[in-house]
This record gives sequence, structure tokens and C-alpha cells, in this order.
Amino acid sequence: MTSLNCSAVADLGTAHESRMNDRSQPDATFPPIEEIIPHRDTMLLLDAVTAFTGESIAATARVHAHAWYADADGAMPAWIGVELMAQAIAAHVGLLAIRAGGHALPGVLLGSQRYRAALPAFAAGARLQISAKELLRTDEGTAAYECAITCMKGEGEVERELWAEAIIKAFQPRDFQSFIEGSFRS
Repeated sequence: MTSLNCSAVADLGTAHESRMNDRSQPDATFPPIEEIIPHRDTMLLLDAVTAFTGESIAATARVHAHAWYADADGAMPAWIGVELMAQAIAAHVGLLAIRAGGHALPGVLLGSQRYRAALPAFAAGARLQISAKELLRTDEGTAAYECAITCMKGEGEVERELWAEAIIKAFQPRDFQSFIEGSFRS
């Protein structure tokens, strides 16, 4: 599978580039990612939250060449981008709960719509930014987010290339245990 660095990837388009940062007021201090989302060990793919508002989030992740997902070149298959996006959504929902005085609760990924990646794999060592902007949230716990993965070009630089984008749908039941038990009885 071929993976490319940031400068070798064609842009997916310009429609997405400004939507993810509209009215964003990043807060420089966030709890460690382990305090925000329930993922642990090898399933924790995000490194940190970098920006957060009531409607959006940005987080970072690095592609580790020796991770469980790595291909022969140490790259992350692009399809794992859906999980990166889902974890960013979990971080958004977790920070909303923390801000309201609660704690993060588990949820489930329902699916993706129009997942599009510019390349088949994200190169080993690539620094990724995952952005998620809430499009819809119901009182029952269903939500939809517009998500993007960009490759960060150098330390602290704002310049990025769009590597993947999708609409991700998720669900956070009020009683997760009953939801899971009911799923197995169905």
C-alpha cells in the first residue's frame, strides 16, 4: 500500500477548509485525553485535544510505525480514519459533559457517510489533526458530525493538507449497559 507525505497529496477540495474553524475559540488547557474518552491502550488513537467549542473540536494523533494497525511500510490504512473521527467526537461529547459538571459516558459509532480519503494510507510518523463539527444532536442521543483529517506540516504550523473527510453518525444512550444488553437480545 502506498503512503505519501503531506506535500505529495492532492487536496480533496476547498469547500471544507474554512468550515471546521468557524467561530472556534481554542482553549489552551485540556485534561489528558485519557480523562476525556474511555479508549485505552492500543485502541486509544488520539494524542490530545487542541481546540474545543460547544459545536466543534480539534485533536491530534501521530501515525506510529509499530502500532497494531501499521502496514508493511508502518503506515496507517486510511480506513482507520473513521475511528479517528469517532474518537474526536467522543472527546467532544466528553468535554461537553465535563464542562457541565459530569463525566464522559460511552457511546457507539453508528456509521459514516461519504468517507473520502485522498490516499490509501497515512504515512508513518505523520502528525494528523482530526476536526469534528456538530451538525445535529437529538435529545435521544443521536448526533451527526462533519469531520476531517488533515496532515500537519511541521511543528506548530497552521498549514495543513486535507487527507480525509466524512459525515460521522454516533449514538450515546442514556443507559449504555441496558442498550448493550438489549442489542444482544434482539
